[in-house]
Amino acid sequence: QSITVAENLVLYAQWKEIPKITHNGYEYVDLGLPSGLKWATCNVGASSPEGYGSYFAWGETSPKSDYEWETYKFRTSGDSWDNVKFSKYNTDSDYGPIDTKTTLDLIDDAARANWGGSWRMPTSAEQDELREKCTWTWTTLNGIKGYKVTSKSNGKSIFLPAADCHYGTDVYYAGSYGYYWSGSLDSDDPYEAYCLDFDS
Repeated sequence: QSITVAENLVLYAQWKEIPKITHNGYEYVDLGLPSGLKWATCNVGASSPEGYGSYFAWGETSPKSDYEWETYKFRTSGDSWDNVKFSKYNTDSDYGPIDTKTTLDLIDDAARANWGGSWRMPTSAEQDELREKCTWTWTTLNGIKGYKVTSKSNGKSIFLPAADCHYGTDVYYAGSYGYYWSGSLDSDDPYEAYCLDFDS
């Protein structure tokens, strides 16, 4: 509205809360990506964007105290990458019975198991899209280091805290590194799955 000021005026701002966009009780943001995929505003197990959330082994849906081959849900034998055998998600007979599964079943997806609805972990290709179609800025949010990931198309963003990862019973380098599982197995090396990882 345009007005002509003929005398002193007192102006007041009126603020209106923008409702959060949620699915099944959890907030998401549309980054305007070509795939149309929407991204959560916080990690599974966190209540804020800067929260580290829960740690999961790939294909497991609950946190645990010890993250080693001996405690892995789909391991049938072995204690290292070169001798482990799997009961599921295997493309190589050297690692047990082959089922050719290279994408997590929803029953083994931590996002679906914990948040329900149509939530799921992103694929490796969807993580690549996030990496390529957004600007990544190392920053601090409420005292937590990580990346602000800003869409190049609409300017909206998410924050990925540098929560690092669990190995054995310890968390290493929290605040310096971030590792985010995809739902995609490495079909050439079934003892590995794809993740988005970063440091400062």
